[in-house]
Amino acid sequence: MRVYHFSEEPYPDAWDPARESLRITIPNELCDPHVAHSLYNRYIDEWMLADELGMDIMINEHHSTATCLTASANLLLAILARVTKRARLLVLGVPIANRPDPVRVAEEMAMIDVISGGRLELGMIKGVPYEMAPANSNPTVLMDRFWEAHDLIVKALTTHDGPFNFEGKYFHARQVNIWPRPLQQPHPPIWSSTATAGNAMELARRGYVVGSFMGGTVETLKLHRAYLEGWREAGRGDTVPIDRFGYMGMCAIADNEKTARERANHIADYLRTNSQVAVPFNRPPGYFPPEAAFRSMRSANPNAFRTLYTPNGRPVELSAASLDDFIECGIVFTGTPDQAYEQICDFVDAIGGLGHLILMGQGGRMQHEETVDSLTLFGKNVLPRLKERYAGARAFAA
Repeated sequence: MRVYHFSEEPYPDAWDPARESLRITIPNELCDPHVAHSLYNRYIDEWMLADELGMDIMINEHHSTATCLTASANLLLAILARVTKRARLLVLGVPIANRPDPVRVAEEMAMIDVISGGRLELGMIKGVPYEMAPANSNPTVLMDRFWEAHDLIVKALTTHDGPFNFEGKYFHARQVNIWPRPLQQPHPPIWSSTATAGNAMELARRGYVVGSFMGGTVETLKLHRAYLEGWREAGRGDTVPIDRFGYMGMCAIADNEKTARERANHIADYLRTNSQVAVPFNRPPGYFPPEAAFRSMRSANPNAFRTLYTPNGRPVELSAASLDDFIECGIVFTGTPDQAYEQICDFVDAIGGLGHLILMGQGGRMQHEETVDSLTLFGKNVLPRLKERYAGARAFAA
């Protein structure tokens, strides 16, 4: 099992739960560039610590929001490719359907892979619904545009005998011939995240790593079963290698349970406030599959992010969930190192195994010193035990 440290690099001074919207419409006058300078360097230091502790690193990007200062994952990856030594660098990811030039994405990813010595894990994602408008994207054709951009990126990464032309419905490229080519051949490992069974099956058909983001035990097991179905349909066999599955949860630990729970509550505020988006941007028509759109419209809260269920079937609306709700769902792992270890093991065993565990180890107003302490305790007291326990895990079969 590989374990990744993740932070969205929040800007805490503007992350106000009382604010109507934390995304898209929030004015950037609330951001002091001098404060942002300190925060960027602080978060990079924390990723460097994770590298030293034997953890890997995960990066994402968001736009026009106080919850995430990473406006370009590629810029941050380039920095980390140079200042870290051994960590796998997972970008999950790059919203390629919102990008005007997939060839530039391929160029930058190849460059990052070379600088890092072949440590890039390439995640290409659909992107979140509320960023469709600022990206000037059409949500009704987003998935078609996504797969076309994907095809062009993969062809650019794997074509080495001179230029080619690409003529698609959404992208037109001439004399594509990226320099450098990636160090990992034929290309860096490809990931994508999803919350729907249909997309999980498509990722399985292509053999890519599927990332489930804070879906908890119940939803993650559904995705893994759907992935297995797609894997079988593609003629890949009746079992899925564990390294095709990645899951992102939240984790904060301390030498006592009380302090750990205080830290975890800071991180959990990310999910509690994720629905605070100006209403016109939250549900763009055509973005969600019909069944998901129907569930969303039925919610009593017009800004509700989503409702999950505990393993015993109890509904939990994330915007109002307690820390114990998150723990029961399998979204937050917290407490002393022993407690967090047991919670993680219970979750991994319940979903049938896991190859990649991504842990949001910092969020909200969690301070640098707290993050360093939590990461260090995890790296020294939890990570070695997880690697030993799951060293022999090889395959998933429902």
